[in-house]
Amino acid sequence: MAKYLFGYHGGGGMAESDAEMEASMAKWGAWFQELGDSVLDGGAPVGRAMTVASDGSVADGGGTSALGGYSIVSANSIEEAVSKAKGSPALEDGGSVQVAELIDM
Repeated sequence: MAKYLFGYHGGGGMAESDAEMEASMAKWGAWFQELGDSVLDGGAPVGRAMTVASDGSVADGGGTSALGGYSIVSANSIEEAVSKAKGSPALEDGGSVQVAELIDM
């Protein structure tokens, strides 16, 4: 089985209240349960980002398309990984999930 990176982008952002955070975490937990052993690393949300360009310039990496978090899952093909990604709670808030195969080196 191959490993795939799920990169979560956009969406509603972090929950503002404890109740919203708890509800969000419950959705993610239920989805990870559904995926079972294919979840190799549940990942984490990410904080502020900066982007370093090839010319050495640095830019704020924020915005709606910025990486909001990641997970690593196993699947037999990228099509299967995409099918798994379609259940992500990130999609409920208008976000997207980028699916990329991780290459062993």
